[in-house]
Amino acid sequence: MHLYRTHTCSQLSKKDAGSTVKLSGWMFRVRDHGGILFIDLRDHYGITQVVIHPSRAFFDALSKAKLETVITVTGEVTLREASQINPDIPTGEVELVANECLIEASAEQTPIYLPGNEDGAEDVRLKYRFLDLRRERIHNNIVFRSKIISFLRKAMEAHGFNEFQTPILTCSSPEGARDYLVPSRVHHGKFYALPQAPQLFKQLLMVSGFDRYFQIAPCFRDEDARADRSPGEFYQLDMEMSFVTQDDIFAVVEDVISKTFAQFSKKAVDATPWIRIPYRESMLKYGSDKPDLRIPIEMFDCSEVFGKSGFNAFAAAVKAGSVVRAIPVKNIKDKTRSFFDKLGEHAKSLGAKGLAYLVWDGDTIKGPIQKFLTPEELATLAKMGNVVDGDVLFFICEEADKAAKIAGDIRAKLGRDLELIDKNVFRFCWIVDFPMFEKDPETGAIGFSHNPFSMPQGGMDALLNKNPLDIHAFQYDVVCNGIELSSGAIRNHLPEIMYKAFEIAGYGPEVVEQKFGCLLNAFKFGAPPHGGIAPGVDRMVMLLAGEDNIREVIAFPMNQKAQDLMMNAPSDVTEKQLRELHIKIRGKDVITADTAAVQA
Repeated sequence: MHLYRTHTCSQLSKKDAGSTVKLSGWMFRVRDHGGILFIDLRDHYGITQVVIHPSRAFFDALSKAKLETVITVTGEVTLREASQINPDIPTGEVELVANECLIEASAEQTPIYLPGNEDGAEDVRLKYRFLDLRRERIHNNIVFRSKIISFLRKAMEAHGFNEFQTPILTCSSPEGARDYLVPSRVHHGKFYALPQAPQLFKQLLMVSGFDRYFQIAPCFRDEDARADRSPGEFYQLDMEMSFVTQDDIFAVVEDVISKTFAQFSKKAVDATPWIRIPYRESMLKYGSDKPDLRIPIEMFDCSEVFGKSGFNAFAAAVKAGSVVRAIPVKNIKDKTRSFFDKLGEHAKSLGAKGLAYLVWDGDTIKGPIQKFLTPEELATLAKMGNVVDGDVLFFICEEADKAAKIAGDIRAKLGRDLELIDKNVFRFCWIVDFPMFEKDPETGAIGFSHNPFSMPQGGMDALLNKNPLDIHAFQYDVVCNGIELSSGAIRNHLPEIMYKAFEIAGYGPEVVEQKFGCLLNAFKFGAPPHGGIAPGVDRMVMLLAGEDNIREVIAFPMNQKAQDLMMNAPSDVTEKQLRELHIKIRGKDVITADTAAVQA
């Protein structure tokens, strides 16, 4: 017989009755029924009930043992009485009557109660993550994650992709989020950086002649945490393809992700091809470039109506350059005045001057601004919003960007508060036609709106002959239920177009050559048209697991301050280590010679 086990704690069934078996695991629950101990023994696979009679020599030791003590039990499998069968576990029809037992490792009192359903304080959970991971929900999430990643790999390989690994120690990126820097011991005063993404390397792989690349890639960014973003590091399904159009990339992503979501969830998944929404349309209708399409509310612009109206507060603002966004909501005329007042206060907390509204109630139209509008204007608004009896139109009047942000937040809040969100579907969309350039609101200078390496739609001709603010990029985001899974683009692979695009953004050729010399140099030796995308693995698992926080699907996450409480990282290092790296730690109050001269 094996030293530790003949079966796992999920394998035994009534067909094993009468057999002598050996199990090993953790003491998950202990119950004393009339002097007989009943132990729920747990391992990675499941739970088996173990019965310890008081006549056994090891009874006292086990009765005093703390939960999570590791034991090995040998005994006979017996059938439970009909009234004692547990249909919720695979081993619920049997129990193991112990004849021998060995305590492999004693446990102290755990700071987390593992059988409970309450999560408890996050700092305690993260400090004792190895215990938290024993909890059924979290343990299952990590196994679930492994299965999803395995499925993704197979799906990518089925599309002809090869998995290649790219460097972890690389150069600092001049764009994007803050880098994590790694000092070089050999090259004094110089630093590596952990990659924010394998972006440059995967493009270089295409230049190298590899046609389809993918990687479950670790990425490192020194940025703040959010519910859907882990600080420090995260993983993405990174991919790049040569000789492809935007449509080719969409087809691969839609097939891989839709199959993944269908495989690992019982929720309905949008049929492919997914809806494509131009960026500006998305900002108008949803107030966001990552819209939650489960909310059945589409906003619209009604600036022209109010600009000519007798509602002077809006009319004057429109003439000064503001816009009016309407938010139509179906069948809520019976909401109390406090509902409308609280929503107005919420709008003010977001920076709005207020929240106007109109209520269609039978043959009458109610609301604070109704008296300022003519019957014709009210009819026009009703037609624009497809309004019927019982519907309400809310209105935000602000500068365009601010109006979109505030109205989008209110739309999302209405979706939650009115329970309009269908919890049983995954709604996908592509956001396309992102602007290539934008104007800095403070300086008025033209700069890149997002990704400087995207191919402009229209190529060189667009850069030479169009207003930069009217140029769209071959850039796209894939969004699911209001969460951005990834950004991607068809890359700018031609040096002359790269020089011109950066020139429009205010960068001379010397800057391009200095910051992006490797990529630019590679493109000079013949680069294929190529593009890619990198859906976030952590976010996909979070959605599929039904979790609201990304840390629940990561084995060893950091807290919101980018600290690993379990490993005590970041931590101090020794003076010897610093000397080897030729690094000296400067305190906040240290005055350098230059500073002293200035102060003098």
